Amino acid sequence: MKAEIIAVGTELLTGQVVNTNATYISEQLATLGIDVYFHTSVGDNPKRMTETIQIAESRSDLIILCGGLGPTDDDITKQVLAKHLNKELVIDSQAMQNLNHFFRNSQYVRTPNNDLQALIIDGSKSLQNRTGLAVGSFLTTNQKQYAVLPGPPSELKPMLTEQLMPHLSDENGNHTLFSRVIRFFGIGESQLVTRLDTYIKNQTDPTIAPYAKTGEVTLRISTKAENSKIAKEKLDRFEQELVTAGNLSEFIYGYGEDNSIEKVAFQLLEKYQKTITAAESLTAGLFQATLAKFSGASEIFPGGFVTYSANIKSQLLDISLEKIEEHGVVSEWTAQMMAEQAQAKLNTDYAISFTGVAGPDSLENQEVGTVWLALARKNQATITKLVKISRDRNYIRKMSVMHGMNLLIHELNHKKD
Repeated sequence: MKAEIIAVGTELLTGQVVNTNATYISEQLATLGIDVYFHTSVGDNPKRMTETIQIAESRSDLIILCGGLGPTDDDITKQVLAKHLNKELVIDSQAMQNLNHFFRNSQYVRTPNNDLQALIIDGSKSLQNRTGLAVGSFLTTNQKQYAVLPGPPSELKPMLTEQLMPHLSDENGNHTLFSRVIRFFGIGESQLVTRLDTYIKNQTDPTIAPYAKTGEVTLRISTKAENSKIAKEKLDRFEQELVTAGNLSEFIYGYGEDNSIEKVAFQLLEKYQKTITAAESLTAGLFQATLAKFSGASEIFPGGFVTYSANIKSQLLDISLEKIEEHGVVSEWTAQMMAEQAQAKLNTDYAISFTGVAGPDSLENQEVGTVWLALARKNQATITKLVKISRDRNYIRKMSVMHGMNLLIHELNHKKD
């Protein structure tokens, strides 16, 4: 089934109101396996509204109109749709009872135009409004399905989820849509989609949707299935096929729509009951502040060091100033010593360090965006890594922290229990 959402209201086109309804409706329909292919906004104009409905009918099976069900002169959605379908508007008895009850028990004065809110298109199923007065409706005619919903989100959302969604499920016998979000770091969106080009171009079911975020890429794979067990089996097989074909395993750091690279790192530290400290130069405590966002941070993070200058690196971490000057502040040696000395001082399982050039000027003949990281590990050799990051100063600092989190995740994921 192909669905289209038409948001009605001139205020949407003038920017006075943001169309959040279309997003919410799309999310809900997806759970039924109904694909939304078009979002349209149209003003309170009968001719343009009719043209918009006609276009929707030419390409969609389910047409949902939201907004324009109130009592004022510009609330004409039902009237326009009824005329277009050559049908009459009739009073819905339950909606009229609701109106009568409301005005009997309020101080508001009832006017004749309030009765417009109880009208539905003849032959349609009424969708009662438990948080407002305007009744909604659902109609099947000419092999098309039409739903009319109120505009205010406080009215639309309960009407959609409590009444329209169950009815659509019964009417269409849809399978539920199940999705899995795979999160990648260290590979760009263009490179990811190139590796999966054949799958993306020829996708049917399951489907693939890549999405680039700051410093990372997510891949949503979705399938329609009768139940979660069948869906999981399909998604497991498909994910393994994609990862193998694209050689992507080294870039996966986690799963989930609302996850983040720092959250995954924190959860792994908690899972293995490991502690960490940090010695930060260009990131100036950003790694430590990021960890501290999570409840329970004190259990895995006792404290750390912010050491911008070479003198402070030497004083706080007991690193030879002469050696720092010999190797350079932005160097593998300095990063390694920062991590190892921080770990020794706080006796943690891990210590991570960051030293580099955030800009805007170069340092020690090193380009802006040159960053050395080191991860000191108890009773194991320290891992060092050089990364090159472009763009502005704050982006370089943020990406440096993300690289540090990713380094930590890979270490913890390969840890032997």
